[in-house]
Amino acid sequence: MNGIGAPINRTDAWAKVSGAAHYTAEHQVEGLTHAVLVTSTIPSGRVVRIDDRAAREVPGLLLVMTPQNAMRLPKETRDGKLQPPIGRRLTLLQEDDVYYNNQPIAVVVADTYEHAREAAARLHIEYEKKDAVLDFEQARQKLHPPEKVLAEETDTRRGDLADGWLASSVRLDATYTTPIEHHNPLETHATIAEWSNSGDGDKLTIHESTQYMKGVQRILAAIFGISPDNVTAICPYTGGGFGSKGSVWSHAPLTAMAAKMLGRPVKLSLDRNNMFGPVGQRPNTEQRFRLGATEDGSLLASGHDTIAYTSMIEDWIEPCGIVTRMMYESPHQQTTHRLACMNLGTPTFMRAPGEASGTFALESAMDELAYELGMDPLALRLKNYTEKDPGKDLPWSSKSLRQCYEIGAERFGWKDRKPQPRSMKRGDKLVGWGMATATYPTNRSAGECSASLQPDGTALFRSATQDLGTGTYTVMTQVAADAIGLRVEQVRFELGNSRMPEAPVSGGSTTVASVAPAVQAAGHALRLKLAGIALADQASPLFGATADRIGVENGELYLLDEPSRREAMAAIVARHGEPVEVTAKAEPGDEKKKYSMHAFGAVFVEVTVDEALGEIRVPRVVGVYGVGKLMNEKTGYSQLMGGIVWGIGLAMFEETLIDGRSGRAVNGNLAEYHVPTNADIQGIDVQIVDEDDPHVNPLGAKGIGEIGITGVGAAIANAVFHATGRRVRDLPVTLDKLL
Repeated sequence: MNGIGAPINRTDAWAKVSGAAHYTAEHQVEGLTHAVLVTSTIPSGRVVRIDDRAAREVPGLLLVMTPQNAMRLPKETRDGKLQPPIGRRLTLLQEDDVYYNNQPIAVVVADTYEHAREAAARLHIEYEKKDAVLDFEQARQKLHPPEKVLAEETDTRRGDLADGWLASSVRLDATYTTPIEHHNPLETHATIAEWSNSGDGDKLTIHESTQYMKGVQRILAAIFGISPDNVTAICPYTGGGFGSKGSVWSHAPLTAMAAKMLGRPVKLSLDRNNMFGPVGQRPNTEQRFRLGATEDGSLLASGHDTIAYTSMIEDWIEPCGIVTRMMYESPHQQTTHRLACMNLGTPTFMRAPGEASGTFALESAMDELAYELGMDPLALRLKNYTEKDPGKDLPWSSKSLRQCYEIGAERFGWKDRKPQPRSMKRGDKLVGWGMATATYPTNRSAGECSASLQPDGTALFRSATQDLGTGTYTVMTQVAADAIGLRVEQVRFELGNSRMPEAPVSGGSTTVASVAPAVQAAGHALRLKLAGIALADQASPLFGATADRIGVENGELYLLDEPSRREAMAAIVARHGEPVEVTAKAEPGDEKKKYSMHAFGAVFVEVTVDEALGEIRVPRVVGVYGVGKLMNEKTGYSQLMGGIVWGIGLAMFEETLIDGRSGRAVNGNLAEYHVPTNADIQGIDVQIVDEDDPHVNPLGAKGIGEIGITGVGAAIANAVFHATGRRVRDLPVTLDKLL
C-alpha cells in the first residue's frame, strides 16, 4: 500500500539529505551581486543623513540605496499594503521616518557578501530622535479596537455577561499574559531578484523564501506597477516559516529595487538578528478571563478580553478570543480585542495565531475553575462539552473530542491522579499532572492543479503551492497516485513556481485541505480523458465501451464487467502521440454556512519540579487528536509531535526581551532566544482518532500543522500548579517564578 494514508517516506528526502534541494539563497544566477540590509538603531524618529564616504572605499561596492536615492515607486503602492493581511505595510525607502528599531533604512550591494557587509558597517547614520512608546503599561493607557480579527468579528456577545456573572455560584477573575515571541526557522528569509526585458515590458524573476508563491507574484507586480504575468516567483523548498513567510516583507521589494537600479541580479539574505524586527513576531498579550459556574460545574458566564501590542504603522491583532467563542457551552459570553500601539515592528501570523496564546488563557482558567469547584479538570470539560458550535449556532462537521479525552486519559493514566497540589512525588521531585483541550479551525480555499501522463507511463502533477518541510511533496504525490491509479514511484508532483496553477497561502493549516482536492480532481479528470481517448480508438481493447464501465488498477484501464479487456494508460498515450494533459480546480462550496469545522484534541502532561531549585522537566506528553482523514501516517504524526515540541517551547522557553531604552531585542539570536532542544524533550505519545468527515473537503482531511501547539502551554502550566501549588499565569513558566 502506498496511496492515501500510507506512512511512506518523504519523496523529497533524498534531495534534502544529498544537497540536491536548493533553498532560495543557494540558487545559482549568472552575474549575481550580494546585498546586506541596513536597519535602524533607534525606535522612533527619522534618518537625517547617511554618510557613505567610508563605505565607498571598500573594493567591489556597487550601490548604497537609501531614502535619498532609492528608485521611486508608484504613489499608490509604495507602502506595500495591497492585500491585507498577507500584504503588509512595508518600509521601502520612500520616506525617512523610523517607526521601530531594526527597521530597514538602507541596502548595500557589492560584488561579494563580505564586501557588502564591510561597506554596510562603515555607513555613518545621523538620526533625529523622537519619543518612543516602548513600555506596554504606557501603551495600554490608549487602546483602540483593531480593524478586524482576521476573518472574525473583533468583539462578540451572547446573552448578558453581567447577568450570568451574578447568577454564578463560583466565580473566577484572572489575567494571563504571553510574551513577544519570534519565528526562528532554520532558513532565514532570503531573496534573489533579476530583471529582464524581452520587448513586452519589464519582467521580474524572484527567488523568495515564502509560504505563498502567488502572493509574492501579485504583491511585487502591484508594487512595481507591472502585470502579474511579468513576475515569476520561484521557491521549490522553504526551510521553515511558521507564519513569518506568509507575508511579503520589505526585504523582497527592496532587493528587486536594488536589482533594477543596478541592472544586475541581487541576492539578499537576512542574518539572524534581522529576523528580530522587520519580518514580524507574535505580539505580547494580556488576557482577562471571567468564568462563572453553578456548583455542579455548568458554565453560566465567560468573559475573555484581550489586549495586545501592535506597531505604529499597522494594526495586527492576536485573536485570542476565537477559541473561547466555540469551545464550551456558556449562555452568557463576551469577547473583546483591543490594541496598544508601540514603537516595535508589526506583529504577524505565528503558528496558531490566537489559538496558541488564547488556549493558554482559556484552558488555564478552566483548570483554576475546576479547583475552585473541587472538580476533576477533565470532568469540568466534559460537563460543558458542546454538541454544536455555540458561537455560530451550527452543528459540527465532525467532532471526536470526547473520544480524544477518553483515549488520552486511558493512555496517560489520568484516573490515578491525586487531585491535591503537591500530593505526588517521585524521589526528591514534585510530580504534577495537567491537561487541556486542543483545537484549530478547518480552513479551505480554492486550488488548481495540472496533470499530464507521459508516454513512459509516468504522471506529472503541478500546483503553485509550497512545502515548508511539512511533507507537501509527499502527500500530494500520494493523493495523485491514488486518483490516477498509479504507483507512487510513477508520479511526480512539482510545486514552488508562480507560473503553475493557482494555490493559496500555506498558512492556517490550509494546504492539504485546499490543494489536495485539486490534485485529486486533476487525477480523476486525467483518467477520464484517457478513457475517452481509448473508447474512441478502434485500436484499443476498450473501444466502444462507455465511461461508466471503466475501472483502473496498476496503471491500466479495464472494463468493470469484462476485466480481461484492459489497456495500460501508457499505451493509450503512446498511440495518442503526445502527453495527455488536464487542469482541474477544486473550491469550497457553502459548507461553512451549514457546519462549523474544527479539528480537536486532548493533551495530557506530566511535569517534575525540583522542590529546591524550581527546575521543571516534562517527562511525558500524551496528545490525542481528531483531524479527519490522515493523508500520511508518518508525516502526520511528525507534524503533531513537532507542534507539541513547540508547545513546550511556548510554555517554558520562548520570550523575546526588548530593551526598554532602545526598543531592540536583546536576545535576538539563537544563542539567547531559548527554544527546546533534544535534552528538553522526552516521551511524546501521539494518537489519532479515526474520524470520517464528508463535509470539510472531498478527502475528509483537516489541517494538522497548527493544532499540535494548542493546549500544550496550558497543560504544562496546569501540571506545574498541580506539582507545586504555584499558579503561573505569565508565560513562559520559568524556574524563577516557582522559587
